[in-house]
Order: sequence, then structure tokens, then C-alpha cells
Amino acid sequence: MIENDKDLRLIVSLFNIEGEITMIKPYGEGLINSTLLVTTTKRRYILQRINTNVFKQPNELMNNICAVTEYLHARGVETLEVVHTKAGDPFLSGEICYRLYVFIEDTVTYQKVPDTKTFYNCGKAFGEFQNQLSSFDASVLTETILNFHNTPTRFEAFKKALEADVCGRAAECKQEIDFVLKHADTYYKAVEGLRDGSLPLRVTHNDTKINNILMDNKTNVGRAIIDLDTVMPGAMMYDFGDSIRSGANTAAEDEPDLDKVHLDFSLFKAYAEGFCSAVKESITKKEKELLAYGAYLMTVECGIRFLTDYLSGDTYFKIKYPTHNIVRTRAQLRLASEIEENLDKMNEVVFNACK
Repeated sequence: MIENDKDLRLIVSLFNIEGEITMIKPYGEGLINSTLLVTTTKRRYILQRINTNVFKQPNELMNNICAVTEYLHARGVETLEVVHTKAGDPFLSGEICYRLYVFIEDTVTYQKVPDTKTFYNCGKAFGEFQNQLSSFDASVLTETILNFHNTPTRFEAFKKALEADVCGRAAECKQEIDFVLKHADTYYKAVEGLRDGSLPLRVTHNDTKINNILMDNKTNVGRAIIDLDTVMPGAMMYDFGDSIRSGANTAAEDEPDLDKVHLDFSLFKAYAEGFCSAVKESITKKEKELLAYGAYLMTVECGIRFLTDYLSGDTYFKIKYPTHNIVRTRAQLRLASEIEENLDKMNEVVFNACK
């Protein structure tokens, strides 16, 4: 991020802002894009430098965001508001790409789930996002990260990494490798459903962590879904499943003590009831049948990705110590195993919540 205040003010001045700039300072805890809070004499904005190392097609990325937010705005839904440049573009392109959003006031975000009521509200917020976009033609959106939740493709990449074993690590993670190989026939339900049309193609957020919801700071109800960079075509179970993977886990994603890693069923139930209350009019029978399975799929897929990266020499995920990725793998596979054991109970919750 350019740190020179004068340069930042020049960048912001190229957008259609209201008022005179009074302050620009770092904001938030995002890991991908650099984020700044811009204050003017009239209102506040969020300035982001788009990470083009991750999102290599910023035009397509912003087209997706604009298409979805404009659709929601036209229906009176509170959502991110893209501020265009004075040249009429949705972002400032060049060697470094910047975009500007109107800051949504009187909201809070959570980094971790504080209680079941809040997680219910989170489920309802992400469910409303799905429901509000249920009539949107998701096929017009670009895959900003190709095959992001294509689990069979992730599995094939794992097998290639296992065969190459460039770091000689396969022998030390035989148990995890065996788990991934043994469960190979469980990875295909989503992509096959989308391919044969039994699952509708949906607008999916694909990063449905609790910190991507702006909650009203008085009512604690979801106001707006943010971080729309990974909005793409996909299956409803992706968004539901990733929320359970990240929010209903009793431990951190990289917890080394597997005895601490469990599915918090009360949190699962709260989220499912919130989510289903919002989608019950638009969810299909097939989606309902596979919603809980989505929690298993997203968790095991994440484990596969961590394991693939470990076998490949830690080339994708940032690590804090040499065995970080295999620790992550074990935690995810432990959670996936417990979700798999509880799928019947989870399905019962979903079906009751969708009545």
C-alpha cells in the first residue's frame, strides 16, 4: 500500500467522493486486500488496494461485484455501494488497482462467534443473501478463482502432489493421505449436481465467515454482506458449509490438539435455523438434502488443500512454522470426520428448519 498521505489523497480525489478529505488511515483486519478508512467533511469511505496477485482479473472481479450489488440495490437491499471514478469506471485500474466503497455506518463485525443467537443472525443474513439473489442469473458471473470449490479438481491436484512428493513428506502423513483417498467417492455430489442440473446454479459468496457480515450495532441483526471478491457461480451448500466449517468448530483452524476439535452442534443448529428461515421459499428439495453435506464437503476440501500444499512444499498458504499446514490438515480432517458421523442428525435439523 502506498503510505504517502499525499499520494493517497490524490488517488481518492480521482473518485466521485462527497466533501473534502480530512483523514486517511488503515482499517480492519483483512488479509488479502490493503484497506483504508477515508473520512471527508461529508461522509466516510473504504479504500482498498485490490490484490492482483490473488485476483488476476480485476475487471471481471469488479464486474461481478457491480452486477450483484446493483441488483440488490434495485430491490432495496442494503449492500456495498461502489463509488465510481470521475471517468465513470468502477475502480481505478493500472499497475496498482484501487476501489472505493461507501462506508456503512453503525455496524460491527465479529472475528469469532460469540453466542448461538449471533450465529443464528449470521445464518439468517447469509440465507437472505442467497434468497435475495435466487432469481439472479448466476451464469453471467465470472469465476474469479477458477475451480475454487471444485472438490474433484482439488482431489486431482492432491494426487499429483502425492505422486511427486517433492519434499519427501508423504511418509509422515500417511494417516491423512489414507483418509483423503478413502473418501474419494464423497467429493463429487456438488459438481455432478451442478453439471446435470439437479442443483440450481446460484450466486455464492464462497467466504462465508462471520467477519464478512456487517451487524447492526444496536440490534445485532445482519445489515450487509461484505468482501464480495469471491462472489461467483456455485452451489448453495458451498456458502452454508463454509460457515459451519469456520463458525461451528470448537477450536481454531490450526489447533494442534485434536481433542479440542469438535462440531459444536448447538451452533450448527442455530446457524441452520437462521439460514433456512431465510431460504425456505427458494431452496429446492435437492439443495435441502445436501445442505448439511455441504458442511462436510467444505471442511474436507479445506483439509485436502492444506495437505496438498504441505506435500508441495508450502507454496500457497502462509505458514508460521514448518509443520503448520499438516497441523491445519489434521484439524480439518478431524472436524470433517465428526461432521460425517453426525450427518443424519444434521439433516434432521435442516429439514425441520425448512418446514
